[in-house]
Amino acid sequence: MPILRPTAAQYLGSHWICRGCLQQRLQSSGATAPSSTKYQKISVRNVRRRRIIWATVGGSLCLGAITSFQDVKHGAAVIQRSARVFGALVLNINDYRTVLNSKDKGKDEDGWQSMLKACHQRCAHRTLRVLEQNGSIFIKLGQHLSSMNYLLPVEWTRTFIPLQDHCPESSYEAIEQMFIDDTGQPIAAHFDSFDRQPIGAASLAQVHLATMKDTGAKVAVKVQHPALTEWVPLDLALTRLTFSTLRYFFPEYDLEWLSNEMELSLPQELDFALEGKNAIVTREYFKMIKDSPLVVPDVYWGRKRILVMEYIAGHRTDDLVYLDSNGIDRDEVSAALARIFNEMIFGDTPLHCDPHGGNIAIRRNDKRTGHNFDIILYDHGLYRDIPLQMRRNYAKLWLAVIDADEKGMRHYAHEVAGVTDEQFPLFASAITGRDYRAVTTSVVSTRTEEEKEVVSGAMGDGMLQELVQLLGQLPRIVLLILKTNDLTRNLDESLQTREGPVRNFLILARYCSRIVFREQMDVIRSRGSMLWVLQRLGAWSSYLRVEAKLSLYEWYVFFRRFARLSPLASI
Repeated sequence: MPILRPTAAQYLGSHWICRGCLQQRLQSSGATAPSSTKYQKISVRNVRRRRIIWATVGGSLCLGAITSFQDVKHGAAVIQRSARVFGALVLNINDYRTVLNSKDKGKDEDGWQSMLKACHQRCAHRTLRVLEQNGSIFIKLGQHLSSMNYLLPVEWTRTFIPLQDHCPESSYEAIEQMFIDDTGQPIAAHFDSFDRQPIGAASLAQVHLATMKDTGAKVAVKVQHPALTEWVPLDLALTRLTFSTLRYFFPEYDLEWLSNEMELSLPQELDFALEGKNAIVTREYFKMIKDSPLVVPDVYWGRKRILVMEYIAGHRTDDLVYLDSNGIDRDEVSAALARIFNEMIFGDTPLHCDPHGGNIAIRRNDKRTGHNFDIILYDHGLYRDIPLQMRRNYAKLWLAVIDADEKGMRHYAHEVAGVTDEQFPLFASAITGRDYRAVTTSVVSTRTEEEKEVVSGAMGDGMLQELVQLLGQLPRIVLLILKTNDLTRNLDESLQTREGPVRNFLILARYCSRIVFREQMDVIRSRGSMLWVLQRLGAWSSYLRVEAKLSLYEWYVFFRRFARLSPLASI
């Protein structure tokens, strides 16, 4: 649904007259204009008068908003939601400006840092109250911000953590009415049984267990919170206005790209019929991949706000007690996850861009060949198609990173994301999660505590501002790839594997070399040279050498683990 943006003239509904025109009108009517002295004397009154006028305009705007809606109660709620956001925004801006300006007034560094931390905490708590009270997509925004510890002060991210579990539940009566509105029939017409209490709730939807009519199949019914239809257009506008206002007052910390991405992604995430299609595409694609443990619940039917899927239960990937007690190897789970998401990035299928811990589950499966577990992937609302040339350049970028080839890294960072030489060190750290010195030596080595402290200290010393500006300039698809990298890296770290990152980098290198080989074959085919046979044999032999080397090394890593030897620090 498009958001209508009234012009300033439509909002004000009145005209102003400049001083020169006013004098001409006064002279033509025989009146006299006030003298310059008198004008100076009443300038303060005019300032107050303008304030009163603006307050009147604001009041008229509010009244107009209320009377423009058929439901006065809804109009009052619009004003209330908007007032919460604007109130917190004004207070936070004033709070930060006061503290930041105090730095130039001779305040000692330690005292000023304490003031700044206290300001962070006050503003975070103030914002948290607004997010909780408004609900809707504000909860989702807060959840996203809570995971951005590489961009936001710890006072903000820590304060927003409760939002991860603070998801509203819609009433059964509201869900029943939504079924009638969307399908023309009540819930009982579709299911023999339907649990009134949801088994899970998120910021945008909740899931109920049900039993299908006729077949008796046990299904999971994902239903959108009905209130979202009413509030999403307004809340997106408020979010956009908030970030643009922050950009105006603090241009060095431009986070407007967050609201831009939200406006692009949210309509897709709210279309459950599209989510069902994404799930089917992913399910069919991975069926063709031999020994892949990925399981995508089957889709029975879907509407824009309702999705009925096969019910498949599992445990979170960070439930280490479940994994260990069921003999599920954490390193194998880590390797399987790496293969799944590398296939999405470098293969011929769209990328799942929201692989956080709540969207992935593990269950034991002794019938599967090669593994004794399934990886269940939920929530298929946010997918992106990566252009083929970007997949190829991104693969070359990672091959250069693994080889510590700085010249190649810089070249393909520019090809992938338009990154300049000055921005490259920061970009390299962003895509790898490592200190730049490690990127140019051996990114495959395990991160030390000292390295983590160096990166954290660099953020505090001004790199944060540069990172914010860099992220604002990157193409949206690159941002989503980086987000997926971060989420999968967090999944891997939560598994606390014995092998560290070594094996996953070997898997990454294999996928990268494969797509580069396919590009070489396409180029040879397009040239139509008489020597194409020799050229193809050369490309094949080069690719097979890399494959053989990676396979031998992976077997070596496996042997060390089997022999209970210490894991490799790097490759």
